[in-house]
This record gives sequence, structure tokens and C-alpha cells, in this order.
Amino acid sequence: MPAGGNAQQFCLRWNNYQSNLTNVFDELLQNESFVDVTLACEGHSIKAHKMVLSACSPYFQALFYDNPCQHPIIIMRDVNWSDLKALVEFMYKGEINVCQDQINPLLKVAETLKIRGLAE
Repeated sequence: MPAGGNAQQFCLRWNNYQSNLTNVFDELLQNESFVDVTLACEGHSIKAHKMVLSACSPYFQALFYDNPCQHPIIIMRDVNWSDLKALVEFMYKGEINVCQDQINPLLKVAETLKIRGLAE
């Protein structure tokens, strides 16, 4: 029977796909597996994945598109380390816990970096 004919189609679904993918991405981040970008500020650095950062931020997507380096090191000026670390965690997990006095500075950086889910 030709493909697309009258054959019955079935939906194959992976239960908990999103949470599984989120857990795997976080594990890859923690183990620094397949990392291909380094973000640095205030003498600290964190390795990450361009694909994850690009999916969560048009800022990073444009940056990587315009500068197709193998493993870029991006110096984040005017960003403090705790904010950068928290925002990377947000991009990988979809949520973070933040103290009240850190919310406004964090959201300001998120706005600058156009992080989806935090910036408008």
C-alpha cells in the first residue's frame, strides 16, 4: 500500500518527554558534556550549550548566528556572577528560586539578554 494512502495512522507518544528532556539538559550542563560556549563574568565562568541558550534567548541566538565560532568565550560585562548563574539555571530548568532583593537586578539582566519567560 502506498505511503499516505488509506492506512490507519497511530500516534506514538513519549510520556514525560518535556521533563525528561529538561533533566537530561541539566545533567549535560552539570557534567559539562558536549558544551560549546563559555560565559564569563567577575572572574568566574560557566560552560553551556549554544542550542539551549539560543532556544531561550533571541540575544544569544543572534550572537551565535553572527559569530559562528567553534567554542566562543563570551565576557558578560555589567552582569554579576549570581545573576548569570541563576539565568543559565533558568534557561536549563525553566524555573529558579530567587530572594526578593535579587529579583529586580536579575530581571534587568534577563531583559538585556531577552530571556524568554522572564523578558517581555
